[in-house]
Amino acid sequence: MTHYEKLRERIQSKHAKVAVIGLGYVGLPLAVEKAKAGFQVTGVERNPDRVALVNRGENYISDVLAQELSDVVSRGALKATTDFSAVADADVITICVPTPLDKNKQPDTQYIEHVVEQSLPHLHPGQLMVLESTTYPGTTEEIIQPRLESRGFTIGDDMFLAFSPERVDPGNQHYKTQNTPKLVGGVTEHCTDVAATVYRAILEGEVFCVSSPRAAEMAKLLENIFRIVNISMVNELALLCERMDIDMWEVIEAAKTKPFGFMPFYPGPGLGGHCIPLDPFYLSWKAKEYDFSTRFIDLAGQINDGMPYHVLERAGELLNQAGKPLRNANVLLLGVAYKRDIGDLRQSPALKVAKLLLSHGANVSYHDPFISKVEEPGLELSGVELSDELLDTQDLVIITTDHSNVDYGHVVAHASLVFDTRNATAGLSGEHLFRLGAGT
Repeated sequence: MTHYEKLRERIQSKHAKVAVIGLGYVGLPLAVEKAKAGFQVTGVERNPDRVALVNRGENYISDVLAQELSDVVSRGALKATTDFSAVADADVITICVPTPLDKNKQPDTQYIEHVVEQSLPHLHPGQLMVLESTTYPGTTEEIIQPRLESRGFTIGDDMFLAFSPERVDPGNQHYKTQNTPKLVGGVTEHCTDVAATVYRAILEGEVFCVSSPRAAEMAKLLENIFRIVNISMVNELALLCERMDIDMWEVIEAAKTKPFGFMPFYPGPGLGGHCIPLDPFYLSWKAKEYDFSTRFIDLAGQINDGMPYHVLERAGELLNQAGKPLRNANVLLLGVAYKRDIGDLRQSPALKVAKLLLSHGANVSYHDPFISKVEEPGLELSGVELSDELLDTQDLVIITTDHSNVDYGHVVAHASLVFDTRNATAGLSGEHLFRLGAGT
């Protein structure tokens, strides 16, 4: 049998062993699903605290069910280590590491490069390596493939390489790792086939194959570029609606009545999370190699990056109208997570709003039922309990994240001034209540 046939047979029979490199928001849910499906899984993670938690069956990712993690660990289907030598025992190696941007919005692939370099001494013929980390088109073939070939491997013959983008949506109650459709693009047909065979063995969601890693990498970016461009459009229209004294939220609800040709997007204080604020700019950077300017992406980035500044400006205006300066004003932020009902701070626009308010002399506090402490560069805050006494002392309350377990009616009834950036107070009214994109 060829290496391809042997690997495919081991995957289909679930005798294949799996290594998942990186046990974060993408890697841990994937590792648990692979273990649930009957594979022997080892997680390779540089953070020893995470390794210890996994090996005790203790969960730290909101989208993983604690009981499922505990079950697969207790029956020996999943274990974690900091030692890359575990890769030697794996038939399938999945890379799920961060791909951040630097301060100039250029891709930082150092984590991908590091884990591949650490894996190289332990690789052997007959293995499959799949990159799931979101990145620019060409990463799989330009960064990983040459490193594998430098060790004498022939891709598609004795080593298999593919890209399959993660599609994690933290807090989504319907689509999880297990039932979200998957894309796979391999360097060769055999690479695509064995990678698709893995995902079909573990997921309920359909697996779609594309012609190359580049096509899969571009598809992932298209998904998020579509969102950033549309969100920037409604944010820009929200700013216009404020000047025209039109309620943007009413306009969106009206447009939604059309049963075709319209998809609603909503304004807010900026963009957060691990995908939309970052991923499109991988393509902007890569496009320069082809003398091409991605104008939609760049403009969308400018508009969305400006939203926290607009929140600051509007906060100052509202306080001035109330006869109070922003300096020394007590400002309470309701919600600092980047989206509703999760405890995820990554790229949260609320953090930028807090920093801007502090830089202008405001006294900033926050309440978030999912986050007890904020420790970011240039920002350290502890959450406060939401009480009538607290609301009585605040000059302005800004709703920056619309968590569903906050009584906004109670907030509006007791706060002297409220600025809602998420339409969490829809249906409520008051001369002291103002909404982003809803005029005066």
